[in-house]
Amino acid sequence: MSDKTTIAMLVQRVETLEAEADIRRLQARYMFLCDTPCPEFGVRDDDHRIDLLMELYSEDAVWEGVGEYYDNQFGRAEGTAAIRRHFAEFWGGKHDSALLLNAHYLTSEQIHVDGDEATGQWIHMQPWLFSDGTALLRSSRLNNAFRKIDGVWKITRTRTENVFVTPLPENFAESHPSVSVLMRP
Repeated sequence: MSDKTTIAMLVQRVETLEAEADIRRLQARYMFLCDTPCPEFGVRDDDHRIDLLMELYSEDAVWEGVGEYYDNQFGRAEGTAAIRRHFAEFWGGKHDSALLLNAHYLTSEQIHVDGDEATGQWIHMQPWLFSDGTALLRSSRLNNAFRKIDGVWKITRTRTENVFVTPLPENFAESHPSVSVLMRP
């Protein structure tokens, strides 16, 4: 093998590793911004949170819940305007009991890069605590797609499918912050 071929192969491997790292950070940032309370310092309110989330998506992106549990709960949103409405309904809609705590834990990662396109699969666990003391634990599979646009990786598809939902004991978390200061300068 020539030096030129070896260098080209090494460049390809480095680019793939960099893409995997960028996609990993992109997916983690999405989950981080979805946590309640939002742990990113400086996020003024849920509208600002949604603005930050929308920066992660391509214009032609799709967000959808699939499978027997999520089809009716989440549906399908095509394009950034529809995805923005989906998030606004979740955070801005009137709910009987306010969401006090929601944290996303990602596991079982698989990222597959093919040039400027990629897919990623994860399983996530997510405890929820509401103001009325009720709580649940949710687990979902994620099957997402990504594209590098102008040198930046963006989410082109978020697909989520329920693994299980189960109630947790009432007030399962006896102490939790009302606001996160983790990222304060």
